[in-house]
Amino acid sequence: MSMLMNKRVIIIFFILLALLFPIIMPNSYYLYIMALSFIWIIAVYGLNIVAGYIGYLSLAHAGFFAIGAYAFGLLTTKTEIGFWPAFILAPIITTVIGTLIGLVSLRTKEHFFAIYTLCVGYIIYLVIDKWESLTGGVRGLIGIPALPDLGPISLSTPTSQYYFVLFIMFGMVFIAYRLVHSLVGRTLIAIRNSETLALSLGISTTKNKLLSFMLSTFYAGVAGTLYASFIRFLGPEISSTTIMFDLLTYLIVGGIGTLSGPIIGTLLIVWTSQTLQFLQDYRMLIFGPLLTLIIIYSPRGIFGFISGLFRNRKAGKKVAAVQVEKQV
Repeated sequence: MSMLMNKRVIIIFFILLALLFPIIMPNSYYLYIMALSFIWIIAVYGLNIVAGYIGYLSLAHAGFFAIGAYAFGLLTTKTEIGFWPAFILAPIITTVIGTLIGLVSLRTKEHFFAIYTLCVGYIIYLVIDKWESLTGGVRGLIGIPALPDLGPISLSTPTSQYYFVLFIMFGMVFIAYRLVHSLVGRTLIAIRNSETLALSLGISTTKNKLLSFMLSTFYAGVAGTLYASFIRFLGPEISSTTIMFDLLTYLIVGGIGTLSGPIIGTLLIVWTSQTLQFLQDYRMLIFGPLLTLIIIYSPRGIFGFISGLFRNRKAGKKVAAVQVEKQV
């Protein structure tokens, strides 16, 4: 009971910290970086649904992120659809495309699935890069409108944009929390632990894997839509392997298969990268070995490592208490 209360206190503390951040750090640049971090967090949660809870590593996640961004960008710049209808339609378009790809990709397993989705991700990159008449190619897509007012609420200032992205992130994290603690979440974990055993228990693994893939692409679509509306310029690089590597790094460093991992890993790496901007050309050399060490020595990332320390400490206290009782 006390452990549960401690978790709630920690969660409430960080929620309050996020809400008060614009007051504590009113600098527009810091607000921009934090809002961008929240967008990446949403994308990483999507990757975590597939990689963390059914054990399938989708290397096309950056591609789906780009589809969401470009869908929104094209709807707002080349059609008569308004900002908010486009904002809703873009994640739906991403999910539909992701579902069609998932129907094929989920016929493969393990490393074959990873290789297949890697190829899909590269095909998405090539389509964006070479289809200049639609996407603008290497020149990029410009002219994406700024966030309009939401009723009486103005979204023209860095602070209002920060809160807009923050509340959407809260909503997406809450959905992930409810999913993981539902019957569907337990089913996904059962598939991750042993797909053969799950099948023997009568679980439809195909249906549940497709559902998780759909949710993953929906999260990527939401993140991509937010990114496009926030940055207002898109280029093919947002679907590149570099972005995929970044998302995977955020997830593994924070803790794959955990609810807090995407938040911890993303904020830690993003702010570390900002601090070490002079080493941007060598980021692969820095984060590559770091990722390898974490995979070897702490497969569940920072959150898993900290949780393990608390469990060991609690177990040690119980053992000490039992020994004291025996002595008495």
